Amino acid sequence: QVQLVESGGGLMQPGGSLRLSCAASGIIFGFNTMGWYRQAPGKERDLVATITTFGDTNYADSVKGRFTISRDNPKNTVNLQMNSLKPEDAAVYYCLLEQNNINYWGKGALVTVSS
Repeated sequence: QVQLVESGGGLMQPGGSLRLSCAASGIIFGFNTMGWYRQAPGKERDLVATITTFGDTNYADSVKGRFTISRDNPKNTVNLQMNSLKPEDAAVYYCLLEQNNINYWGKGALVTVSS
């Protein structure tokens, strides 16, 4: 089993920055993909960004150039630096770890973007 715990959500004004972190524990294999999805009220859960153990990244077009994903393999953590936040970035952000075609999810961190 894998457990994921997110931290760092909160309220920020448009144009501001927030940093999300996620720590994974449990049985974690040498190769996996970690990342972030988000879900706004009434919408589906969508990809934000992912990063593999080797550092290969994938970003949603809507966040390219504003968000940066990074990870610390020995610590099994993944971070999301969110800059130039927009109101449409407001959502619950879920941490993901995928290994052996199994997805593990955190409980989510709320990000609110409002003036």
